[in-house]
Amino acid sequence: MSIVDPIAEGLARGWKVTDGATLTGDLSLSADVVIVGSGAGGGMTAERLAKAGLSVILVEEGALRSSRDFRLDEAKAYPELYQEAANRQTADKGITILQGRTVGGSTVVNWTSSFRTPPETLAYWRDWLGLKDLTDAALAPWFELAEQRLSVSDWQIEPNPNNSLLGKGCEALGISHGRVRRNVKGCWNLGYCGMGCPTNAKQSMLVTTIPDALDASARLLTRVRVERLLTSEDGSRVELVGAVALDATGIRPTGRMVTLRAKEIVLSAGAIGTPAILLRSQLKDPLRLTGTRTFLHPVCLSGAQFAERVEPFNGAPQTVYSDHFLRVDTIDGAVGYKLEVPPVHPMLAAVTLCGFGQRHAELMQTLPNMQVTLALLRDGFNPGSMGGKVVLRDDGTPVLDYPISDTLWDGIRRAWLTMAEVQFAAGAQSVLTMHELARPVKSWAEAKRQINNLPLKPVLARVVSAHVMGGAAMGPDEQSGVVNAFGQHWQVKNLTVIDGSVFPTSIGANPQLSVYAFALRATDALQKRMAGG
Repeated sequence: MSIVDPIAEGLARGWKVTDGATLTGDLSLSADVVIVGSGAGGGMTAERLAKAGLSVILVEEGALRSSRDFRLDEAKAYPELYQEAANRQTADKGITILQGRTVGGSTVVNWTSSFRTPPETLAYWRDWLGLKDLTDAALAPWFELAEQRLSVSDWQIEPNPNNSLLGKGCEALGISHGRVRRNVKGCWNLGYCGMGCPTNAKQSMLVTTIPDALDASARLLTRVRVERLLTSEDGSRVELVGAVALDATGIRPTGRMVTLRAKEIVLSAGAIGTPAILLRSQLKDPLRLTGTRTFLHPVCLSGAQFAERVEPFNGAPQTVYSDHFLRVDTIDGAVGYKLEVPPVHPMLAAVTLCGFGQRHAELMQTLPNMQVTLALLRDGFNPGSMGGKVVLRDDGTPVLDYPISDTLWDGIRRAWLTMAEVQFAAGAQSVLTMHELARPVKSWAEAKRQINNLPLKPVLARVVSAHVMGGAAMGPDEQSGVVNAFGQHWQVKNLTVIDGSVFPTSIGANPQLSVYAFALRATDALQKRMAGG
């Protein structure tokens, strides 16, 4: 069957795409708007502004790839499509972070789960953080618009066994659960979403907004890394965007400089990349808020062995979830968690499973019968989970300093207990908590004893994240945020942040749909400002 490749077709039509690796000299360009980053925020913004008739330059440090390059191959996908080859880590190595690094950003490699910002999160932002206009009613039109644009709908196919077993365990224990909505169209149900969709069913920015923006005469620069923003003498406006071209690896600078001018600058480089650019640029920041309050939804995991084949690498990756444990306590009480399942492919399984040598090899051999549940912790609400801080290394590259607090460790232990109980209730023969000192156990009682005695230390406990939020948080005034509720920088008037950096806490749900909706809202406000409205 022939699969239409919108990227190949667009390039053949003459899209304005420049690969930084091919530059033979320095490059200088100007436009109405420069957008840094092509993920959920940048892609949405580029389409809207280009279709409005504005000249747009979209800058991406990753390469332009398409369905022709997505071969369901982990060894190929991780170095090509992810930050730091899917091995980005926090400063103490305690948390591994998965973030996209390609045209389309993390939307190319995410698992398509689409949740609106929970009402309780918005209520907290209004009541405790002063963001009074962020009501459910005010945001509903933007969510609806995003859902329509990206074909977000209920998943009609029966969940794969990996997801079904989460539902089965929840039902046995009387725990509420539901089905995940997904942004897909004509999905083949392969289960390899994290390696790029080879059939273009995933409605990522790569196959939706970016092609439309380029058809509307936007210009795309790939393998170009923005280093800093140069401001006017009084620091109130960005005058120049300074960037460097990267070689074919997308890592090493070639020595070619890229200089961009625009009336408005949009940062959409993600909740580590955007704060890093702001910090390198040394913009006005009197209270030093930039990079602070960065959140991760820290994720802990539990594996289980079943008599029947589970094949957790096949089928739509996330279709069943439970929010029950987000609502056991108040939102600012003991840290709550959302239960989901991840796809389990051999390479990620190998780096996540415990043990070495023969023990590790034996675990890997059980992969076809393994079910994995994850708990996504809601950080940013309890005073003991105030997130981390993006800082710069000596070479200017960013790292997230995110120590796991006692409050979060308490949530992790409770989540391990919950997941083990759910898996045994679903019929598991044994359960393995993802901790270096854990061993498979064959009963819920044995699991409780082991989990309650596991030392809570970084690296020993396997903690991961795919949801980076904050670092350039919105606030009602410049004392409480880096940007306002529409992403406009409080100190630099022609600079807008449109990505997950603006969230002042974690979302409490997979954040992609929240980024889309807030991006549409912020872009609408930016467009009106540019029109003088």
